[in-house]
Amino acid sequence: MPEPLVVVEDLHKTFVHMGRELHVLRGIDLKIEQGDVMAIVGASGAGKSTFLHCIGTLDLPTSGRIRLGRDELTGLSSAKLAAIRNRTIGFVFQFHHLLPEFNALENVMMPGLIQGKSRPEMEGPARALLEEVGLKERVTHRPGELSGGEQQRVALARALVLSPKLILADEPTGNLDSATSEAIHTLFFEINKRHGTTIVVVTHNPGFAKAMPRVVTMRDGKVDTDIRREVTFAPAKLASAVALDEARAILDAGLSNSQTKSAVTAGAREAPSDEPEKAADEQPPEPVRPPADAEVVPATAPEKN
Repeated sequence: MPEPLVVVEDLHKTFVHMGRELHVLRGIDLKIEQGDVMAIVGASGAGKSTFLHCIGTLDLPTSGRIRLGRDELTGLSSAKLAAIRNRTIGFVFQFHHLLPEFNALENVMMPGLIQGKSRPEMEGPARALLEEVGLKERVTHRPGELSGGEQQRVALARALVLSPKLILADEPTGNLDSATSEAIHTLFFEINKRHGTTIVVVTHNPGFAKAMPRVVTMRDGKVDTDIRREVTFAPAKLASAVALDEARAILDAGLSNSQTKSAVTAGAREAPSDEPEKAADEQPPEPVRPPADAEVVPATAPEKN
């Protein structure tokens, strides 16, 4: 059996705010297997995004251990963490963070260009990914000329262009309407099926979470439940049965022009916060309950070697 891609042991994260210690992560133990497609759910303030940022080396834990592949992340320098992050992880955030002065193709190529790869070296993979996500005819369009769904598909292609082993997505469809969100969800399943990429998604969408083969629920900075089940990757497993071609057609329609402009303005920049997640007035999502055939894995510490 292959080794897990990610191993987390006794992970803690504490913030100091106005002289008070705020304990956001309180001893998380979790293994993420290669090829997993996993949702992380829980009420606002449960620590989901903080946990995702720690796995992605965007934030450092206060204590505990994280292993990514064969790399022990705890205690590494910022430069070494950045090198591992660029080599191994792709990110998709709620806001697409596309560079407005560059077209879709250039945005997808950008991670490789930043690493010193040549334009001819990056153009082929970037074009292939844009075609894969249904944007073959939109490669020369700038972000302001794309719908919200199209912008997020460009962001997904950009996350995949360096062939990462792990995709981390934090509320990737939070700014999209329900039909466009469902189409993006379908693309995540397709990417996993074609490339074997491990995908971890923080989401408040209960329909998306219930379609996942693994759902981790967090409560008060800890893993509350870890539910696994056999799932056939098919669009029909989502909240409503939308075939892949229909999903891409929905994405082509996308958001209205005014919604697109608002999303571009709101998503100018996002960085991991130094503050813990704060509880909102929103109602917490409906808890994901295990089906009758589900295997519920207790939230216990992994075995020590």
